[in-house]
Amino acid sequence: MEIKKIMCCCGSGLGSSMLVHMNVEKVLNKMGKSGVEVTHSSLSDASETAADLIVVGKDLAAFVGHLPRKIVLDNIMDLNELENKLKEWF
Repeated sequence: MEIKKIMCCCGSGLGSSMLVHMNVEKVLNKMGKSGVEVTHSSLSDASETAADLIVVGKDLAAFVGHLPRKIVLDNIMDLNELENKLKEWF
């Protein structure tokens, strides 16, 4: 499946999800990937149909365990980890 939309989620959809959103855009640019819509939202919006790929921190891993296309970050500030995990999908 081609990844065209990535949703970054946190508990409220405002703080860490926005930070991860910015980091995903930064890493996608570095990887030379364009045409991917990146959004951020609360965990309650995370679903299989909401986006092609969901990105969360490890504290929320249990809440997205049922989703087939997800990235769980051990450290939401680690751009290398994010890049390595995104490369698995692109």
